[in-house]
Amino acid sequence: MLLDVTHDPARRSWVESANEAAVDFPVQNLPLGIFSRDDEPRPGVAIGKKVLDLRQARDGGHLDGLAPALGPALGARALNALFALGRPAMHELRARLSDLLCAGTPAALRAQRDPLLLVPMSAVTMHAPADVGDYSDFYASIDHAMNVGSMLRPEHPLLPNYRHVPIGYHGRASSIVVSGTPVRRPYGQTAAKPEGPPGFGPTQRMDYELEVGAFIGAGNAIGTSIPLGDAEQHLAGLVLVNDWSARDMQTWEYQPLGPFLAKNFATSISPWVVTLDALEPFRVTPRPRDEGDPLLLPYLLDQDDQTRGGFAITLEVWIRTARMREAGATAERLSQGDFRRMYWTLAQLLTHHASNGCNLRAGDLIASGTVSGPDKGSRGCLLELAWRGTDPITLTNGEQRTFLADLDEVIIRGWCEAEGRVRIGFGECRGAVMPAAS
Repeated sequence: MLLDVTHDPARRSWVESANEAAVDFPVQNLPLGIFSRDDEPRPGVAIGKKVLDLRQARDGGHLDGLAPALGPALGARALNALFALGRPAMHELRARLSDLLCAGTPAALRAQRDPLLLVPMSAVTMHAPADVGDYSDFYASIDHAMNVGSMLRPEHPLLPNYRHVPIGYHGRASSIVVSGTPVRRPYGQTAAKPEGPPGFGPTQRMDYELEVGAFIGAGNAIGTSIPLGDAEQHLAGLVLVNDWSARDMQTWEYQPLGPFLAKNFATSISPWVVTLDALEPFRVTPRPRDEGDPLLLPYLLDQDDQTRGGFAITLEVWIRTARMREAGATAERLSQGDFRRMYWTLAQLLTHHASNGCNLRAGDLIASGTVSGPDKGSRGCLLELAWRGTDPITLTNGEQRTFLADLDEVIIRGWCEAEGRVRIGFGECRGAVMPAAS
Protein backbone atom coordinates (compact mmCIF):
# COMPACT_ATOMS: atom_id res chain seq x y z
CA MET A 1 0.00 0.00 0.00
CA LEU A 2 1.30 3.48 -0.88
CA LEU A 3 0.78 6.76 0.92
CA ASP A 4 -2.58 8.36 0.18
CA VAL A 5 -4.86 11.11 1.43
CA THR A 6 -5.49 9.25 4.71
CA HIS A 7 -1.87 9.95 5.67
CA ASP A 8 -1.98 13.65 4.77
CA PRO A 9 -0.42 15.53 7.72
CA ALA A 10 -2.68 18.50 6.99
CA ARG A 11 -5.80 16.46 7.75
CA ARG A 12 -7.63 17.36 10.94
CA SER A 13 -10.68 15.78 12.53
CA TRP A 14 -13.91 17.38 13.71
CA VAL A 15 -13.32 15.30 16.83
CA GLU A 16 -11.30 17.93 18.69
CA SER A 17 -9.34 15.55 20.93
CA ALA A 18 -7.90 13.90 17.80
CA ASN A 19 -6.05 17.13 16.99
CA GLU A 20 -4.28 17.51 20.33
CA ALA A 21 -0.49 17.39 20.43
CA ALA A 22 1.00 13.93 20.99
CA VAL A 23 -2.40 12.22 20.90
CA ASP A 24 -2.09 8.52 20.06
CA PHE A 25 -5.16 8.38 17.83
CA PRO A 26 -5.29 11.24 15.32
CA VAL A 27 -7.30 10.88 12.13
CA GLN A 28 -4.14 9.53 10.44
CA ASN A 29 -4.22 6.46 12.71
CA LEU A 30 -7.76 5.01 13.10
CA PRO A 31 -6.86 1.75 14.88
CA LEU A 32 -9.44 -1.00 15.29
CA GLY A 33 -10.64 -2.63 18.48
CA ILE A 34 -13.50 -4.35 20.28
CA PHE A 35 -15.42 -2.44 22.96
CA SER A 36 -18.63 -2.61 24.94
CA ARG A 37 -20.89 -0.24 26.93
CA ASP A 38 -22.98 -2.51 29.15
CA ASP A 39 -23.91 -4.42 26.02
CA GLU A 40 -22.31 -7.01 23.79
CA PRO A 41 -18.80 -6.36 22.45
CA ARG A 42 -18.59 -4.80 19.00
CA PRO A 43 -15.99 -3.34 16.60
CA GLY A 44 -14.91 0.25 17.03
CA VAL A 45 -12.28 2.68 15.83
CA ALA A 46 -10.29 5.01 18.09
CA ILE A 47 -10.35 8.70 17.21
CA GLY A 48 -8.76 11.06 19.72
CA LYS A 49 -10.24 10.24 23.11
CA LYS A 50 -13.39 8.70 21.68
CA VAL A 51 -14.55 5.48 20.06
CA LEU A 52 -16.65 5.30 16.90
CA ASP A 53 -19.15 2.43 16.99
CA LEU A 54 -18.63 0.65 13.64
CA ARG A 55 -21.72 -1.51 13.97
CA GLN A 56 -23.85 1.59 14.44
CA ALA A 57 -22.08 3.32 11.55
CA ARG A 58 -22.89 0.31 9.36
CA ASP A 59 -26.52 0.19 10.46
CA GLY A 60 -26.88 3.92 9.91
CA GLY A 61 -25.80 3.62 6.28
CA HIS A 62 -22.52 5.48 6.76
CA LEU A 63 -20.57 2.60 5.22
CA ASP A 64 -22.87 1.88 2.29
CA GLY A 65 -21.12 1.14 -0.98
CA LEU A 66 -18.15 -0.63 0.56
CA ALA A 67 -17.31 -4.29 -0.06
CA PRO A 68 -20.45 -6.30 0.87
CA ALA A 69 -18.47 -8.67 3.08
CA LEU A 70 -17.57 -5.78 5.39
CA GLY A 71 -21.17 -5.62 6.65
CA PRO A 72 -21.23 -8.96 8.50
CA ALA A 73 -17.65 -8.47 9.69
CA LEU A 74 -18.56 -5.18 11.39
CA GLY A 75 -21.39 -6.89 13.26
CA ALA A 76 -19.13 -9.49 14.87
CA ARG A 77 -17.92 -9.68 18.47
CA ALA A 78 -14.27 -9.95 17.36
CA LEU A 79 -12.17 -8.68 14.45
CA ASN A 80 -11.35 -12.11 12.98
CA ALA A 81 -13.84 -11.83 10.13
CA LEU A 82 -12.62 -8.34 9.24
CA PHE A 83 -8.99 -9.47 9.30
CA ALA A 84 -9.86 -12.45 7.09
CA LEU A 85 -11.08 -10.11 4.33
CA GLY A 86 -7.49 -9.00 3.83
CA ARG A 87 -5.79 -5.68 3.43
CA PRO A 88 -7.74 -4.39 0.39
CA ALA A 89 -11.03 -4.48 2.32
CA MET A 90 -9.42 -2.94 5.40
CA HIS A 91 -7.90 -0.26 3.18
CA GLU A 92 -11.33 0.54 1.76
CA LEU A 93 -12.84 0.79 5.25
CA ARG A 94 -10.01 3.05 6.42
CA ALA A 95 -10.54 5.44 3.51
CA ARG A 96 -14.26 5.81 4.27
CA LEU A 97 -13.64 6.29 8.00
CA SER A 98 -10.99 8.91 7.29
CA ASP A 99 -13.47 10.86 5.18
CA LEU A 100 -16.23 10.54 7.77
CA LEU A 101 -14.01 11.72 10.61
CA CYS A 102 -12.07 14.40 8.76
CA ALA A 103 -12.92 18.08 9.09
CA GLY A 104 -13.95 19.55 5.75
CA THR A 105 -15.37 16.32 4.30
CA PRO A 106 -17.59 16.49 1.22
CA ALA A 107 -21.13 17.77 1.79
CA ALA A 108 -22.73 14.35 1.33
CA LEU A 109 -20.56 12.86 4.04
CA ARG A 110 -20.90 15.89 6.32
CA ALA A 111 -24.64 15.41 6.29
CA GLN A 112 -24.19 11.81 7.37
CA ARG A 113 -21.81 12.29 10.25
CA ASP A 114 -24.11 13.94 12.81
CA PRO A 115 -25.82 10.67 13.79
CA LEU A 116 -22.46 8.89 14.18
CA LEU A 117 -22.13 7.37 17.63
CA LEU A 118 -18.97 8.53 19.37
CA VAL A 119 -18.39 7.30 22.91
CA PRO A 120 -15.77 8.61 25.36
CA MET A 121 -13.00 6.05 25.89
CA SER A 122 -13.49 6.48 29.61
CA ALA A 123 -17.03 5.09 29.24
CA VAL A 124 -16.19 1.84 27.45
CA THR A 125 -14.71 -1.52 28.34
CA MET A 126 -12.08 -2.79 25.93
CA HIS A 127 -11.83 -6.48 24.99
CA ALA A 128 -9.24 -8.56 23.17
CA PRO A 129 -9.35 -7.45 19.52
CA ALA A 130 -9.63 -10.98 18.14
CA ASP A 131 -10.35 -14.53 19.20
CA VAL A 132 -6.76 -15.74 19.04
CA GLY A 133 -6.63 -19.30 17.76
CA ASP A 134 -2.87 -19.65 17.84
CA TYR A 135 -0.01 -17.61 19.26
CA SER A 136 3.69 -17.88 18.37
CA ASP A 137 6.47 -15.86 19.97
CA PHE A 138 9.82 -15.20 18.33
CA TYR A 139 13.31 -14.15 19.42
CA ALA A 140 13.92 -11.49 16.78
CA SER A 141 16.15 -9.04 18.70
CA ILE A 142 19.81 -9.93 18.36
CA ASP A 143 20.63 -7.48 21.17
CA HIS A 144 18.34 -9.43 23.50
CA ALA A 145 19.76 -12.75 22.32
CA MET A 146 23.32 -11.51 22.89
CA ASN A 147 22.51 -10.20 26.38
CA VAL A 148 20.82 -13.39 27.52
CA GLY A 149 23.49 -15.53 25.87
CA SER A 150 26.21 -13.54 27.65
CA MET A 151 24.72 -14.54 31.00
CA LEU A 152 24.68 -18.22 30.12
CA ARG A 153 27.56 -18.64 27.64
CA PRO A 154 29.92 -15.63 27.98
CA GLU A 155 32.40 -16.92 25.41
CA HIS A 156 29.79 -17.90 22.82
CA PRO A 157 26.62 -15.90 23.62
CA LEU A 158 24.89 -16.39 20.27
CA LEU A 159 24.02 -19.91 19.17
CA PRO A 160 25.14 -20.87 15.63
CA ASN A 161 21.62 -21.00 14.19
CA TYR A 162 20.54 -17.50 15.25
CA ARG A 163 21.72 -15.63 12.15
CA HIS A 164 20.26 -18.27 9.83
CA VAL A 165 16.73 -18.89 11.11
CA PRO A 166 14.06 -16.89 12.98
CA ILE A 167 13.82 -18.66 16.33
CA GLY A 168 10.36 -19.02 17.87
CA TYR A 169 8.08 -21.19 19.95
CA HIS A 170 4.35 -21.82 20.14
CA GLY A 171 2.76 -19.95 23.04
CA ARG A 172 -0.60 -20.35 24.70
CA ALA A 173 -3.51 -18.54 23.04
CA SER A 174 -6.00 -19.18 25.88
CA SER A 175 -4.05 -17.02 28.35
CA ILE A 176 -3.76 -13.92 26.14
CA VAL A 177 -5.46 -11.08 28.03
CA VAL A 178 -6.28 -7.50 27.14
CA SER A 179 -4.50 -4.54 28.75
CA GLY A 180 -5.66 -3.84 32.30
CA THR A 181 -6.26 -7.49 33.21
CA PRO A 182 -4.45 -8.41 36.46
CA VAL A 183 -1.85 -11.17 36.14
CA ARG A 184 -1.48 -13.65 38.99
CA ARG A 185 1.98 -14.79 40.05
CA PRO A 186 2.24 -18.39 38.83
CA TYR A 187 3.28 -21.56 40.61
CA GLY A 188 5.85 -23.92 39.13
CA GLN A 189 8.98 -25.98 39.62
CA THR A 190 12.20 -24.11 40.40
CA ALA A 191 15.65 -25.29 41.44
CA ALA A 192 18.50 -23.49 43.16
CA LYS A 193 21.07 -25.55 41.26
CA PRO A 194 21.12 -26.58 37.58
CA GLU A 195 21.14 -30.24 38.58
CA GLY A 196 18.22 -29.85 41.03
CA PRO A 197 16.37 -31.07 42.95
CA PRO A 198 13.39 -28.77 42.32
CA GLY A 199 10.69 -27.50 44.59
CA PHE A 200 7.19 -26.31 43.77
CA GLY A 201 5.87 -22.87 44.63
CA PRO A 202 5.27 -19.32 43.38
CA THR A 203 7.89 -17.90 41.07
CA GLN A 204 10.38 -15.58 42.75
CA ARG A 205 11.60 -14.14 39.44
CA MET A 206 8.53 -12.66 37.79
CA ASP A 207 9.44 -10.61 34.72
CA TYR A 208 7.89 -8.70 31.83
CA GLU A 209 8.98 -8.70 28.19
CA LEU A 210 8.60 -5.66 25.93
CA GLU A 211 7.33 -6.89 22.55
CA VAL A 212 5.38 -5.98 19.44
CA GLY A 213 2.70 -8.34 18.15
CA ALA A 214 1.18 -8.75 14.69
CA PHE A 215 -2.30 -10.10 13.99
CA ILE A 216 -2.68 -12.37 10.99
CA GLY A 217 -5.15 -11.16 8.37
CA ALA A 218 -5.88 -13.35 5.37
CA GLY A 219 -4.45 -16.79 6.13
CA ASN A 220 -3.07 -19.65 4.06
CA ALA A 221 -4.24 -23.21 3.47
CA ILE A 222 -2.50 -26.03 5.26
CA GLY A 223 0.33 -27.42 3.17
CA THR A 224 0.99 -24.07 1.45
CA SER A 225 3.55 -21.40 2.17
CA ILE A 226 3.58 -17.58 2.00
CA PRO A 227 6.33 -16.02 -0.15
CA LEU A 228 8.18 -13.20 1.57
CA GLY A 229 7.09 -10.73 -1.09
CA ASP A 230 3.45 -11.45 -0.20
CA ALA A 231 3.86 -11.71 3.56
CA GLU A 232 2.60 -8.26 4.51
CA GLN A 233 -0.66 -8.87 2.65
CA HIS A 234 -1.30 -11.44 5.39
CA LEU A 235 -0.70 -9.01 8.29
CA ALA A 236 -3.67 -7.02 9.60
CA GLY A 237 -1.96 -4.76 12.12
CA LEU A 238 0.24 -4.42 15.20
CA VAL A 239 -0.28 -4.27 18.96
CA LEU A 240 1.92 -3.94 22.03
CA VAL A 241 2.69 -7.18 23.87
CA ASN A 242 3.92 -8.04 27.35
CA ASP A 243 4.89 -11.71 27.38
CA TRP A 244 5.11 -12.25 31.14
CA SER A 245 7.82 -14.68 32.21
CA ALA A 246 8.78 -16.65 35.31
CA ARG A 247 12.55 -16.73 34.96
CA ASP A 248 13.34 -19.24 37.70
CA MET A 249 10.80 -21.67 36.26
CA GLN A 250 12.17 -21.02 32.78
CA THR A 251 15.75 -21.81 33.83
CA TRP A 252 14.73 -25.21 35.20
CA GLU A 253 12.32 -26.34 32.47
CA TYR A 254 13.41 -24.83 29.14
CA GLN A 255 15.84 -27.58 28.13
CA PRO A 256 15.47 -29.57 25.95
CA LEU A 257 12.13 -28.45 24.48
CA GLY A 258 11.98 -24.73 25.26
CA PRO A 259 9.56 -22.48 27.20
CA PHE A 260 6.46 -24.00 28.76
CA LEU A 261 4.86 -23.13 32.13
CA ALA A 262 7.24 -20.19 32.58
CA LYS A 263 5.51 -18.44 29.69
CA ASN A 264 2.01 -19.78 29.22
CA PHE A 265 0.30 -18.33 32.31
CA ALA A 266 -0.38 -14.86 30.78
CA THR A 267 0.41 -12.62 27.82
CA SER A 268 -0.98 -9.07 27.82
CA ILE A 269 -1.81 -7.16 24.63
CA SER A 270 -2.93 -3.61 23.94
CA PRO A 271 -6.57 -3.28 22.79
CA TRP A 272 -6.14 -1.17 19.63
CA VAL A 273 -4.80 -2.74 16.42
CA VAL A 274 -2.78 -0.20 14.45
CA THR A 275 -3.20 -1.23 10.82
CA LEU A 276 -0.33 -1.64 8.40
CA ASP A 277 -1.90 1.12 6.30
CA ALA A 278 -1.59 3.55 9.22
CA LEU A 279 2.07 2.53 9.66
CA GLU A 280 2.98 3.18 6.02
CA PRO A 281 4.66 6.59 6.68
CA PHE A 282 6.90 4.98 9.28
CA ARG A 283 8.44 2.24 7.16
CA VAL A 284 12.24 2.09 7.40
CA THR A 285 15.16 0.05 6.17
CA PRO A 286 15.68 -2.88 8.57
CA ARG A 287 18.80 -3.12 10.69
CA PRO A 288 21.73 -3.97 8.39
CA ARG A 289 23.17 -7.41 8.86
CA ASP A 290 26.67 -7.39 10.32
CA GLU A 291 29.72 -7.85 8.16
CA GLY A 292 30.48 -11.55 8.02
CA ASP A 293 26.89 -12.60 8.69
CA PRO A 294 25.84 -15.60 6.59
CA LEU A 295 23.82 -15.07 3.43
CA LEU A 296 20.11 -15.47 3.93
CA LEU A 297 18.46 -18.49 2.41
CA PRO A 298 16.45 -17.42 -0.66
CA TYR A 299 13.02 -17.84 0.94
CA LEU A 300 13.98 -15.24 3.59
CA LEU A 301 15.29 -12.69 1.11
CA ASP A 302 13.19 -10.11 -0.72
CA GLN A 303 14.43 -6.77 -2.01
CA ASP A 304 11.38 -4.80 -0.89
CA ASP A 305 11.61 -6.29 2.61
CA GLN A 306 15.32 -5.45 2.74
CA THR A 307 14.54 -1.88 1.69
CA ARG A 308 11.49 -1.06 3.82
CA GLY A 309 10.60 -4.05 5.97
CA GLY A 310 11.24 -2.26 9.27
CA PHE A 311 8.96 -0.05 11.37
CA ALA A 312 10.09 3.07 13.23
CA ILE A 313 8.36 2.34 16.54
CA THR A 314 9.61 3.81 19.82
CA LEU A 315 8.75 1.62 22.80
CA GLU A 316 8.87 2.34 26.51
CA VAL A 317 8.38 0.36 29.73
CA TRP A 318 7.15 2.09 32.90
CA ILE A 319 6.59 0.74 36.40
CA ARG A 320 4.29 1.85 39.20
CA THR A 321 4.76 0.05 42.50
CA ALA A 322 2.31 -0.24 45.38
CA ARG A 323 4.35 2.28 47.38
CA MET A 324 4.29 4.71 44.46
CA ARG A 325 0.49 4.44 44.23
CA GLU A 326 0.10 4.98 47.99
CA ALA A 327 2.23 8.14 47.72
CA GLY A 328 0.29 9.38 44.71
CA ALA A 329 3.42 9.15 42.55
CA THR A 330 3.27 8.62 38.82
CA ALA A 331 4.85 5.69 37.01
CA GLU A 332 8.61 5.70 36.41
CA ARG A 333 10.24 4.78 33.12
CA LEU A 334 12.51 1.74 33.14
CA SER A 335 13.67 1.63 29.52
CA GLN A 336 13.14 2.85 25.97
CA GLY A 337 13.54 0.59 22.94
CA ASP A 338 13.63 1.00 19.17
CA PHE A 339 11.83 -1.56 17.02
CA ARG A 340 14.09 -0.66 14.09
CA ARG A 341 16.88 -2.66 15.73
CA MET A 342 15.18 -6.04 15.26
CA TYR A 343 17.33 -8.57 13.43
CA TRP A 344 14.39 -10.23 11.67
CA THR A 345 11.47 -8.37 10.08
CA LEU A 346 7.84 -9.20 10.79
CA ALA A 347 7.47 -10.38 7.19
CA GLN A 348 10.37 -12.80 7.64
CA LEU A 349 8.79 -14.14 10.84
CA LEU A 350 5.50 -14.78 9.07
CA THR A 351 7.09 -16.35 5.98
CA HIS A 352 9.28 -18.63 8.07
CA HIS A 353 6.28 -19.65 10.20
CA ALA A 354 4.37 -20.79 7.10
CA SER A 355 7.37 -22.15 5.19
CA ASN A 356 6.73 -25.75 6.27
CA GLY A 357 3.06 -25.61 5.27
CA CYS A 358 1.76 -24.42 8.63
CA ASN A 359 -1.62 -22.79 8.10
CA LEU A 360 -1.96 -19.34 9.66
CA ARG A 361 -5.50 -18.13 10.32
CA ALA A 362 -7.14 -14.74 10.68
CA GLY A 363 -6.75 -13.56 14.27
CA ASP A 364 -3.66 -15.63 15.01
CA LEU A 365 -0.97 -13.63 16.78
CA ILE A 366 2.78 -13.62 16.26
CA ALA A 367 5.08 -11.62 18.52
CA SER A 368 8.58 -10.29 18.06
CA GLY A 369 10.16 -11.46 21.27
CA THR A 370 11.81 -9.01 23.67
CA VAL A 371 12.79 -5.73 22.01
CA SER A 372 16.18 -4.69 23.38
CA GLY A 373 19.03 -2.42 22.38
CA PRO A 374 22.78 -2.13 22.88
CA ASP A 375 22.81 -0.11 26.12
CA LYS A 376 21.27 -0.61 29.55
CA GLY A 377 18.57 2.01 29.00
CA SER A 378 17.20 0.08 26.03
CA ARG A 379 16.93 -3.38 27.58
CA GLY A 380 13.44 -4.80 27.30
CA CYS A 381 13.07 -6.94 30.45
CA LEU A 382 14.29 -7.06 34.05
CA LEU A 383 16.37 -10.15 33.34
CA GLU A 384 18.59 -7.85 31.26
CA LEU A 385 18.14 -4.59 33.19
CA ALA A 386 19.10 -6.18 36.51
CA TRP A 387 21.43 -8.64 34.80
CA ARG A 388 19.89 -11.87 36.12
CA GLY A 389 19.42 -10.36 39.58
CA THR A 390 23.03 -9.25 40.13
CA ASP A 391 22.56 -5.52 39.43
CA PRO A 392 19.34 -4.27 41.09
CA ILE A 393 17.40 -1.35 39.63
CA THR A 394 16.96 1.51 42.09
CA LEU A 395 13.80 3.58 41.64
CA THR A 396 13.50 7.27 42.48
CA ASN A 397 11.74 6.51 45.79
CA GLY A 398 14.58 4.20 46.87
CA GLU A 399 12.86 0.90 46.10
CA GLN A 400 14.97 -1.71 44.35
CA ARG A 401 13.97 -4.36 41.88
CA THR A 402 15.73 -7.38 40.44
CA PHE A 403 12.38 -8.90 39.42
CA LEU A 404 8.78 -7.82 39.86
CA ALA A 405 7.14 -7.62 43.27
CA ASP A 406 3.47 -8.26 43.99
CA LEU A 407 1.25 -5.30 43.03
CA ASP A 408 3.85 -3.84 40.64
CA GLU A 409 2.09 -2.48 37.56
CA VAL A 410 3.97 -2.61 34.25
CA ILE A 411 2.95 -0.16 31.52
CA ILE A 412 4.15 -0.46 27.93
CA ARG A 413 3.73 2.43 25.49
CA GLY A 414 4.62 2.80 21.83
CA TRP A 415 4.41 5.39 19.08
CA CYS A 416 5.72 6.31 15.64
CA GLU A 417 7.21 9.63 14.57
CA ALA A 418 8.78 10.84 11.32
CA GLU A 419 9.66 14.22 9.91
CA GLY A 420 6.72 15.79 8.13
CA ARG A 421 4.27 13.20 9.45
CA VAL A 422 1.66 13.18 12.20
CA ARG A 423 2.68 11.13 15.22
CA ILE A 424 0.55 8.03 15.83
CA GLY A 425 0.50 5.82 18.90
CA PHE A 426 -0.54 2.38 20.11
CA GLY A 427 -2.08 3.38 23.42
CA GLU A 428 -0.96 1.34 26.40
CA CYS A 429 -0.50 -2.27 27.46
CA ARG A 430 -0.94 -2.43 31.25
CA GLY A 431 -0.86 -5.25 33.74
CA ALA A 432 -0.39 -5.53 37.51
CA VAL A 433 1.10 -8.53 39.29
CA MET A 434 -1.30 -10.11 41.76
CA PRO A 435 -0.07 -12.33 44.60
CA ALA A 436 0.04 -16.08 43.99
CA ALA A 437 -3.13 -17.95 44.83
CA SER A 438 -3.15 -19.18 48.41
